Amino acid sequence: MARRSKDEITQDGHIKLPRQTAQTRPREIDEMLTYSVRDTTTIPVTSITVKEIDIKLESLSEDEEKDKKHLEHKVERAFSEAGSALKELRDRKLYRNTHTTFEEYCRDRFGHSRQKSYYLIAGAEIFQNLSTNRCQILPTTEYQVRPLSLLEPPQQPVAWRLAVTEAGGKVPPARLVREAVQLLQEKPHNIYEVGEVVGIIARDHPQLRGKNGCWAIITAVYEFSCDLQFWNGVADGVRIEYIKELGYTEEECQSVQQLCERIKRLRSRDDLEDTAYAFLGLLGKLKQPYLSDLEEEMLSVLERTYGL
Repeated sequence: MARRSKDEITQDGHIKLPRQTAQTRPREIDEMLTYSVRDTTTIPVTSITVKEIDIKLESLSEDEEKDKKHLEHKVERAFSEAGSALKELRDRKLYRNTHTTFEEYCRDRFGHSRQKSYYLIAGAEIFQNLSTNRCQILPTTEYQVRPLSLLEPPQQPVAWRLAVTEAGGKVPPARLVREAVQLLQEKPHNIYEVGEVVGIIARDHPQLRGKNGCWAIITAVYEFSCDLQFWNGVADGVRIEYIKELGYTEEECQSVQQLCERIKRLRSRDDLEDTAYAFLGLLGKLKQPYLSDLEEEMLSVLERTYGL
């Protein structure tokens, strides 16, 4: 057996193998990779029959067509007008000349998911309730009033005024509104929602070892617990006392969700080096919902390096 030099043997007795690159790996492997990409198989196809589905759409009257366009413009403006307009579009079925369902119409026309559309409708109703009850400071986004949907209409203005007071007479963030809602509820309630980004208080929780201070994305909500997605795994049934609010807006939560997907794609690589993994671990403990210019550049370099 050939003798190994000291430089080729690690402290624990293992032999260091040279890292294969495009320049060092055997020519045969490159040829196999090339042929595996180029090799194709032609499968003869005789015929394919596609059955057409006849979808009947209803026409709108001239007045309905005008109302539809007017309401669509409202949807594209303030959330309170958007929600009211969506409700009228849904209730009067003014989408029926182009779509068979309200959900498909919202997705194609406004880029809204079903959940987003119904959030806006509920938000508009809450906004109207606050306005009717003469709240001087009114919400500016649907996300701010979303926690109020857990309360009965008479309690909503009370909770909103508490949050405004806590915010020093200004429009309160969703975090303060949630705290006000909790004060009015008879018993502790899970106020978190799917897609929200939260912080972790690990304490002695076995599933959260090493994750103290990390961010997590809520994937399921139960009465007193949540399922969580981390940068490097998941944890199910984590009780709410191990979770803290970060006060991120809906857009900021979406930004962290996109980051999590980018990290997951890199982690799926079998050839991910330790240095790259360590950098991803740092991103898993970000204290803000966005990347700095340097962090974005480093992450982009990794994605290009691994062909993502």
